[in-house]
Amino acid sequence: MDRSFDSPAEPAEAEPDRASQRVARLVSATLLILLGLWILHRYLAALAWAAVLAIALWPFYQRLIRALRGRGRRVFAPLLLTLAVGLVFLVPFVYAAVEVARETHVLVQYLVDAQRTGIPVPGWISELPGIGYPIDEWWRTNLSDPKAAEQLLGRIYARVPAESARDVAGQIIHRLILFGFTMLTLFFLFRDGAAFSQRLIGLSDRVLGAQGERVGQHMVQAVLGTVNGLVFVGLGEGVLLGIAYILAGLPHPVTMAVLTSILAVIPFGAPVVFGAAALYLAAAGSTAAGLAVLVTGLVVVFVADHFIRPVLIGGAIRLPFLWVLLGILGGLETFGILGLFIGPAIMAALISLWRDWTDIPTALPRSAEQENRRHVPFE
Repeated sequence: MDRSFDSPAEPAEAEPDRASQRVARLVSATLLILLGLWILHRYLAALAWAAVLAIALWPFYQRLIRALRGRGRRVFAPLLLTLAVGLVFLVPFVYAAVEVARETHVLVQYLVDAQRTGIPVPGWISELPGIGYPIDEWWRTNLSDPKAAEQLLGRIYARVPAESARDVAGQIIHRLILFGFTMLTLFFLFRDGAAFSQRLIGLSDRVLGAQGERVGQHMVQAVLGTVNGLVFVGLGEGVLLGIAYILAGLPHPVTMAVLTSILAVIPFGAPVVFGAAALYLAAAGSTAAGLAVLVTGLVVVFVADHFIRPVLIGGAIRLPFLWVLLGILGGLETFGILGLFIGPAIMAALISLWRDWTDIPTALPRSAEQENRRHVPFE
């Protein structure tokens, strides 16, 4: 009798147990995730860079896989592409390091001579419009006078080697280690990227529901668009302005073009270079050439920033230009250079969720087939 009365109460008692187990699993999983992030926090930037490079180069990797044949292509293809990426980054770094080492003794000798005799004012400084006179006066007071130059440069020369040489060497070693870890992660992302993406799709569906895969695709397209819009458009700006530098007779036009391409990746970075080039040409007496460089740079940057980049970055996912710009600038301020690619991806995910959650259908679907088609991504 007692058993018959107690047995119906067992399911009601089991339900709180299952709820407590779910809460315990959620808390345990959260703590483990936070612990893992804390352990890996020094390497999260390397992981993020590897993910950005893998997404950006995935179309090239697919072509390489199709071009190669044999069983070894699953290892040889990611290894080949990873080595190519490593060389693209390492060759300019090694070249710059060699040039710096080659010119270091010249710089040191120049500083020693400047402390003894002072540094004469360049003639073009006084010709700078508006700011030439105050710069000329400051230069004569602090650098042209040997005693003042010895005091100023002596303090700088004494502190820089003693205080920052070890720090610079440590930073270089640390960043080289992070670079090696990025390349290693990139290799595994190329090799196992397809299987890993399937697991991410399953996780996004479980966490975000039916729109999880669509949000992930929007983020991937945002990263691809950002790479095309920032890197390739920046290279195009460098090429066009490099031609303008050559025609204007600017010294070292190739170096200035490369510097323009690098800074053009950062919003409002290219005007710093071609503005300085135009100012130098005007100070050197080539006012017309300097004005031509300035106008050409403004036109190129205006077209790139207001027409080409918004289409490449936000066009595929219908991301408004304002949110593209906010994602780039906010990501740059928060995460540094990496934020240039993370920011638009996060904005794309937020806009996608916003549209899914605020989308109010104006009419009921006419059939079950139409209802199903509304949830197919990128139809």
